[in-house]
Amino acid sequence: MRAMSDRALRRSAWAAWWFFVAMIAVAVSFSLVDQDAVANTPRATEAGLVIVLLTSFPLTGLLILRHQPRNTIGWLLLGIGFVWGIGGLADNYARYGLLVDPGSLPGPEVAATVASGIWAPALGLTGTFLILRYPDGHLPSPRWRPVAWLSAVTVGALTVVLLLSPGQLEAGPVPNVSNPLALEWARPVLEIALAILLPAFALCILASAAGLVWRFRGSRGVERQQLKWLATAGALVASLFVVSIIASILTSTSGREPGWLTVLDHAGFLLFALLPISIGIAILRHGLYGIDVIINRALVYGSLTAVLAGAYLGSVLLLQLVLNPVTRQSELAVAGSTLAVAALFRPVRARIQGTVDRRFYRSRYDAARTLATFGRRLRYELDLDAVGADLRAAVHETVLPAHVSLWLRP
Repeated sequence: MRAMSDRALRRSAWAAWWFFVAMIAVAVSFSLVDQDAVANTPRATEAGLVIVLLTSFPLTGLLILRHQPRNTIGWLLLGIGFVWGIGGLADNYARYGLLVDPGSLPGPEVAATVASGIWAPALGLTGTFLILRYPDGHLPSPRWRPVAWLSAVTVGALTVVLLLSPGQLEAGPVPNVSNPLALEWARPVLEIALAILLPAFALCILASAAGLVWRFRGSRGVERQQLKWLATAGALVASLFVVSIIASILTSTSGREPGWLTVLDHAGFLLFALLPISIGIAILRHGLYGIDVIINRALVYGSLTAVLAGAYLGSVLLLQLVLNPVTRQSELAVAGSTLAVAALFRPVRARIQGTVDRRFYRSRYDAARTLATFGRRLRYELDLDAVGADLRAAVHETVLPAHVSLWLRP
């Protein structure tokens, strides 16, 4: 890559982007011909979410490479989108060739095989190399080189094994289709290899995540802010994913999925786009230092929402028990609980904000206390020299300058 000029690298990035767009356009064309897919609104919605999510990776990579054509993270994002684009094209190609108009396209079974195994290189690039080399494109240290090599070998071998394994393509777009690329004579070897490679694949992802944590612990300045962006996006995605799983378990007894749970699942799926978006913000450094404000607000309002929701549900149940002998209707309990939660909003928010500042933003909390103390003393201080001394002390404690001097007009 070093032998190519920046201009040639930018042209290559644009070419890869437009090839990805062409693959998505062809895939959408195949899906639109499928009348069942058009009539099926949930599937059409899911397809739209998938397109948005898949496009976020290469688009972010293209934006990075426009400004930094030699940035490894940008090329990885573009490669991840490229791989997912191949998977989407193969999926719709196989679905059309096997279900919509059988026999009209050559090799739909091969496309189904590719679609069923494309997750290995796509997740492998995302879960290992992307986070292992984030944010500067290099490994955390030379000691992590064996992890990178092991990840490359594991991802490549797992992809080959998935493409050659005999049997039906259960993870493919069309069920009950046999793998046309299968090597039946190598079935025992492939089964043993798959049993070894799947745990190794998970271990490589965990090791890469450990490398990111190790890098964060030793980071300073800009690199630390960049790592905060990715960590915050990952925490939001994981939190909503856990909430969605818990909600699915709690509502599984009803036998019918409620509408709000479907919306929650779609939101959680779409929230994965925050990962490439946060990487783009961190590397391009547009609003880089705003992450501290985002983390602060997320901690405060996340805790506030949980506390108020618990208080609301508890008060509704309590008021219903108390008012049950008087009235059988629950509107009074709901109205009383709503008023109580509204009254609690400001004091609970102030208390949580103070707790978050003391625990996670101690320097800012101490600076605010110093300024508040200085303001109180300033109300009753009449000696100009004493005011100057207090002002210099407050500036020294809050701003931490190397030198402080005060000049007053005569």
